[in-house]
Amino acid sequence: MDKKSDRNEWLVIVNPNAGNGEGKKNWKKISELLKKEDLPFIAEFTEKRGHAIVLTLDGITAGFRKIITVGGDGTLNEVVNGVFLNKECPTRDISLALIPIGTGNDWSRMFGIPRDYEKAIKIIHDNKLMLHDIGLISFFEGSEKKNRFFINIAGLGFESVVIKRTNTHKEKGWSGKGIYFYNLLMCLLSYKTTRAQIIIDGEKINADIFSINIGNGKYCGGGMRQTPNALPDDGLLDVTIIKGIGKIEIIRNLKILYDGSILSHPKIDGYRCKSLKIGSDSLIYAEADGELLGHTPMEFSIIPASVNIVYGTRLIQ
Repeated sequence: MDKKSDRNEWLVIVNPNAGNGEGKKNWKKISELLKKEDLPFIAEFTEKRGHAIVLTLDGITAGFRKIITVGGDGTLNEVVNGVFLNKECPTRDISLALIPIGTGNDWSRMFGIPRDYEKAIKIIHDNKLMLHDIGLISFFEGSEKKNRFFINIAGLGFESVVIKRTNTHKEKGWSGKGIYFYNLLMCLLSYKTTRAQIIIDGEKINADIFSINIGNGKYCGGGMRQTPNALPDDGLLDVTIIKGIGKIEIIRNLKILYDGSILSHPKIDGYRCKSLKIGSDSLIYAEADGELLGHTPMEFSIIPASVNIVYGTRLIQ
């Protein structure tokens, strides 16, 4: 991309593999709808994992300040990371929009962005903007410390195991809303709790942990509400800690993962904070926005009101 300033076009970053090839299959229809709504754009297609980060960085250098992601939560996560790694402009100068493709679409669920292409593109045309908080994780891969930004929810422990299995099945061509739920049940058979040391805004907790969710948004896993009270613009992270809990008890209480009442369970605690540190007796792995990361020790923080997003209806329950 040639470097230009003040470009009016949207940079459209398309994941052709999203939704089991739906991105590639339906791109012609999507591009025609963008033209119908008089949205000028330049399209770039991802070729491998991590490529959307590079395309975003190149696009910002070329002068783009408005970016549409055509894909799922993972592609959006890569675009967000490109935005926050850029050295060309403040992140508040960037506007992000999404045309959802895929099975989860948990971030878009919170903002009333439907999978119907025409309706999603109409939302982009209307261009209602809000400043959205972004989470930051530091973690380890072996002895190397790394960082990752996230826009929706990060999960540690059981959550990361389910995501790993789910992503493997997606790569084999599995699709559908039930894939996450199926893998959740399968992973329950072998997963064990881990002793963890947690510091939440200075408060220390030691406990056997089944899972921890750190939410900037409400939804994960195709509609689960593991951080049901999270707000994307309050400058805080919502933390849900599921402590030592039996497999039968989990199965018996699966409905609370979906109906927003998860924090009513006596073995599940909720917190709201600006920073979080997690250590563990044995390594606990993490994921963010459905993308697998490394392991403990980890630190989480929040970057308030740091990027503009295009939304339809705010905070749908």
